[in-house]
Amino acid sequence: MNLKEMVGYKAAEFVKDGMVVGLGTGSTAYYMVEAIGKRVKEEGLVITGVTTSHRTAAQAKELGIPLKDINEVESIDVTIDGADEISDDYQGIKGGGGAHLFEKMVANHSKEVIWIVDDSKLVHKLGAFPLPVEVVKFGCQQVFRLFEEKEMDPSFRKDDKDDLYLTDSGNYIIDLHLEQIENPHEIAAWLDSLTGVVEHGLFLDCVTKVIVGTEDGPVVKDVSR
Repeated sequence: MNLKEMVGYKAAEFVKDGMVVGLGTGSTAYYMVEAIGKRVKEEGLVITGVTTSHRTAAQAKELGIPLKDINEVESIDVTIDGADEISDDYQGIKGGGGAHLFEKMVANHSKEVIWIVDDSKLVHKLGAFPLPVEVVKFGCQQVFRLFEEKEMDPSFRKDDKDDLYLTDSGNYIIDLHLEQIENPHEIAAWLDSLTGVVEHGLFLDCVTKVIVGTEDGPVVKDVSR
């Protein structure tokens, strides 16, 4: 069992009967969804899933996990998702898979947020992983120029065909290559203020538990806020 699979299956243990569960997106979350699907089939686990992307929804449906749209639930008991970087103080960058808008909406309406990662995703400070910024198509070059002026080393994300990557909401992503982020809350507030920016990949002060895959097994870290 690889590290991603290990933490995905460990995280599924925190899902209980009757829960509304946010199902994350990405290569690690894939195993978590797989593990929950097995519990639904083999144990008769009864849950309602709220997915964070079209591809997670397709996987969950195939596994027989009952789903509802985020607009159809009052709240979400727990969301389990991967992360691209987690700093020493448990702040995160997400969006390497382009789903951070839906992921953040689901996380923000969750009573508990669990991140599942292998130990390579743990860093002292955020920034080595490019920071994704989802932008509307209209005026996107103007936003890009602003990032250039701020020397944030922006690049438009491309898909496998070398076309501009489209999110599930039909927007573009500009990745900011910042190397190291000294003040994530300031950058998040500034990005939130920009017209044309839909969402960014800084996930701050939201995680309650981190499950880290190590060669010695999964390590569960409780985060106090």
